[in-house]
This record gives sequence, structure tokens and C-alpha cells, in this order.
Amino acid sequence: MGIISAKSIAWLSVLAACSITNGSNLPRPNNLDAFVKKQRAISLQNVLNNIGPDGSRVPGAAAGVIVASPSTVNPDYFYTWSRDAALTMKMIVDEFLLGDKRLQPYIEDFIHSQAVIQTVTNPSGTFFPNGAGLGEPKYNVDLTRYNGAWGRPQRDGPALRAIALITYSNWLLSNGQGKKAKTVVWPIISNDLSYVGQYWNSTGFDLWEEVQGSSFFTTQNQFRALVEGGVLAKRIGVQCTGCDQAAQVACFLNESYWNGEYFIANINSNDGRTGKDANTVLGSISVFDLNARCDDASIQPCNSRSLSNFKAFVDSFRDSTLYPINKGVPQAKGIALGRYTEDVYFTGNPWYLITAGAAEYLYDAAAQWKAQGSLTIDETSLAFFQDIYPVAQTKTYSSKGKYSELPRILKAVTNYAESFAEVVQKYTPTDGSLAEQFSKTSPFNPTSAIDLTWSYAAFVSMAERRAGQYSPSWIPAKGSVVVPQQCTSGSTKGVYSPATAAGAPDINATCTSNVRFEVNATTYYGENILVAGNTTDLGSWDFGNGWPLDASGYTGQRPLWAATIALTAGQTINYAYVRQEDCGQDPIWESATANRTLVIPPCDPDADPDAILIVTNDSWQGQTGSTGGC
Repeated sequence: MGIISAKSIAWLSVLAACSITNGSNLPRPNNLDAFVKKQRAISLQNVLNNIGPDGSRVPGAAAGVIVASPSTVNPDYFYTWSRDAALTMKMIVDEFLLGDKRLQPYIEDFIHSQAVIQTVTNPSGTFFPNGAGLGEPKYNVDLTRYNGAWGRPQRDGPALRAIALITYSNWLLSNGQGKKAKTVVWPIISNDLSYVGQYWNSTGFDLWEEVQGSSFFTTQNQFRALVEGGVLAKRIGVQCTGCDQAAQVACFLNESYWNGEYFIANINSNDGRTGKDANTVLGSISVFDLNARCDDASIQPCNSRSLSNFKAFVDSFRDSTLYPINKGVPQAKGIALGRYTEDVYFTGNPWYLITAGAAEYLYDAAAQWKAQGSLTIDETSLAFFQDIYPVAQTKTYSSKGKYSELPRILKAVTNYAESFAEVVQKYTPTDGSLAEQFSKTSPFNPTSAIDLTWSYAAFVSMAERRAGQYSPSWIPAKGSVVVPQQCTSGSTKGVYSPATAAGAPDINATCTSNVRFEVNATTYYGENILVAGNTTDLGSWDFGNGWPLDASGYTGQRPLWAATIALTAGQTINYAYVRQEDCGQDPIWESATANRTLVIPPCDPDADPDAILIVTNDSWQGQTGSTGGC
């Protein structure tokens, strides 16, 4: 994509400022080519409108901060998510590599913002000594921690951020800026890869921030980050701590999620779902490499299991009683897609980014087969192909020969991709604005968060693939890795250091001891429990800086709220628990008679930094709360 003129940018900014219900000023294109061309430009500009400090829709956002959405109520998405921001930045880097040089300042600002964010102490943990804070899912737009209750930690963000910055670093190296890649950008990447190598085998929350366990999407991106990070480290002559775990991550990815028909999105969890989830399709998109073999350990779009999984996921939304929007659509045509069929968030509607993602997935697979000059159909993938090419058989189709069927099969796959893009076109408002979702029932209007950054980024990425534009290859010529015959559950202790050359504060490691705060406190749905105290670690008695506790162990028999917090060793603290009420009600502090005091164990440099040294085993003392009924 070429550089857009200043006049065009100004015009697009005017369009982007319109709301999703006031789009009559932009005539709807009459064909898909025209729609994609125009919508790609509109989508990119709308992404930029959501990036601080100059984004027109995100006043107050710091430089380089990618805001999820300007929506502040129902739902409130006016935050920066590590995952969404990294996926968006990967698209921006790709557009930059394709020729849009005006995007480089956004990349440079992002580098600075992420160097700072890595060091922010948050409810997932601290930066020192074990990097636990890197697993925090979201932050306030001014680069301060978000202190509300949330599904944390989420372990995909560091991997995705590393992937985006590795892509840019490779460009720096190829353009005579190797010193900058090594001294400015690599320290950020190194922290993220350390986190991946240390925590890839630990449970966390999934892509949708609902299920605690192991997520296919997370594992797939962790694998790519470690492989690609190891290659970059060798290129610039540094050590990659954690990259030695790549083979075991590959083993876990390939052996743990497949059930014989599709990939179960979340394992080591008890979510009560079928496991058919967009997570598994978006994962293969994010690791796509045009030059990869279909049997590569990364599970590419052209992988037989991945194709079977794609069919199982898409077909789950063909039930018109569940998704009236898809009534009467033939089997060989694209449909509107949601996250998973059991979804109830905003009544479980289709998402723009997922429907566009299905098109991108198919464009990716078709491009891989075309590049390879052949396509192998086996029993696993046969049903996928027979839907769109009924005479498909289990055999290898080659481009060689006068009567080769391969071009016809590739045409069928591409037509299938186009039909998903046409669904996006059909339900995109005439001004090009993309919300998070569109209703599954008539009149099929946009719903949930307006101007979702990820929706726009996903459209641009899809448009790149449709245009035959691809990211640089990340998989080595011999393949990403050889999958071990036996999986082992190891990890590599991370090494963490603030990326000061990129603007991180020069913080020093302090000796800490881990305290497990546990309190039995019966709560109503929507009420949360925090712990606060007289030290900076616990917010200096400021409710706004208190430490949110987690209710994942809460049962009727034991209403447990808990969190493990690294506190400065050797100090004596006073602390109390606080109830965070719903509907804007004032917080409720424990009774002053609780008088809780704790002596933190002294510094022991040789101790395991992850060991829990004290467990409080408290019970709430004082007034209880009641819902405001909002």
C-alpha cells in the first residue's frame, strides 16, 4: 500500500469521525474490489484515530498507547490491552513494510510505551524478580495500572508483542540500523521472551478473558515468538533466555489440543463448552507464513487438522435457530461468525474481526498451496474440500500437467474466502465504521463497543492477504522445529531488565518475599475484595491503589478471595481488606478493630523467588455490602 496523501488523510478523518448510525455520507460500493480498497484505507485511518497522543478519538492517551475502543460505557473499552495492541501493531508494522512510511512514528512511540508498561507493578505482579507483571492484560491509557477485578494473568500478550517488535527489528537490521535493534528494541523483546519461556506451561486466561486454563491461541503464538526470537537473537549476537523451550511448546501444541476432529480451544479448564472457538482459527492466522510447509509444527492454515478444525468451527454457526442471520446460506458459502456458539456476551453475536479472519484464513491457505505448487487432501481434510469442491478425493493435486485440477480447487477456496469478505461488506455501515459485533437477528445492526481497533486491524490484515501481500517469512527453511516424541513440562527461568534505552524507568531490583493474602469473605455478584496497607506495595491506604484479590477459588463452602503479592522483604506492615461495591457505591473497609499486622520475612537472595513464604488465612471483619441494583 502506498503512502496516503495529506488531503486523503484529512478526508478519511472526517469520515471516521462519524458515528456508526450516521453513515449515509459514504455510498456503499457495488462490488467487493471497490469495497475492500476503500474500507482498507478507512480502517487504517480509524486505527490511527485510536492511538495516543494525537488520535482524534482517544484524548488523554499517552504516546504509542493503542486504545481498544473509544467506548467508555456499556461496554467500557477505553483501556489498552496488551494483546489487542500487539496484534494491531503487527498490522501497522506490516503496512509500514509494504511502503506506508508515515507509520514509523507510531511504531517508535509504541516501542517507548511498551518499555514503560513492562515495568508497571500491577495486580498480576511485579517486574522484578520474576516478570510476573508482564502477564497483566490491560492498563489505563496513561500507562498506569488498571486496578479492577479481571481475568488475569493472560499469557498471550508478551508473545504477541515480541512478534510485532521482532518483525520491526528485522527491518532495522536489513536497513543499517542493527545497533538500534540490539540496544533499544531487543531488551523489550528479551523480557517478553523470558516471560514466555518461564510461563508457557502455566495456566492463564484465554483470548476472550473468560476461561482459565491453557489456550490454543496462546500456545501457538508462544511457539512462534520463541522460534522467531531465537533466530533474531543469533542474528544480532545475543542470548535468548527462554527460546530453548520452543520444542516443548511445539510438542504441547501438537499433542494436547486435537480431539480427532478439531482443536479444543481451551484445555485444563472446565468451561462446559464444545471447544469449537474462533481462538483456533485466529491462532493459525497469526502464525501464517507463506513459505511454510503444511505439516510445520506451527499448525499453518493449510494444515490438514487446521482445515478440519475450520470446517467444524464454521459449521457450528450454520444453525439458523441459533444464528438467524445465517438462515438459508448454502454450505459452500461464508457466514457470519461469532466467538463460540455458547457465547452470551451481548447475546453472543457475530464479530467483524472473526468473520474477516475466516476470509483471511482461506486466502492464506490458498496462497500457501499456490506457492508450493501442490495440495494434498487426506482423510482429515477431505470433508472441508468436499463442501466447496464436491469431487475432491484423498490424493495430491499438482500444478503440473495439462489437465491439473489444482487451479480449480484453489479457485473454489478463494471463492469461499470471498464469500466471507462479502459478509463483512454486507454488514458494514456505509461510513465504514466497525464496531465489535453486529446483531445476529434482524435488523443486524452493529452492537457492543464502537470503533473497535481490533476490528479495523483485522480488516486491514485480511485486505493485505486478499491483495497478495504477505509478512516476511519467520520460519527457517528447514522448518520451525522438530517436535519431540515425548513432551515434558519444563520451563526456563527468565531474566528481566528494564529497557532503559527505549525509555523504561531505571528501576532497581529490591529483595522481596511472596505473601499469599487469603480472606474468606462472602460477596454478591459484582462485588470485589481488595487488600490495602500502609506501604507503597499495598497502596499506602489508598483504595484506588489497593491490590485486587482473585475469586477463582471461591465456593459456597469457602468464599475465598486471594492473591500472591511480592512485598519488600524485612518490613512490618499493617493491612486491611476492602469491599469494592457495584454501581459506583463507596467502598467498605474492614472494621478498625481487625488491626491486621504482618512481618515480612527478611531478604534471602538464594531463596526461590516464586516460593510463597506466608499465607494469611484471614476472615472478613466488619460490615458487608449489598448490590446497588444497577
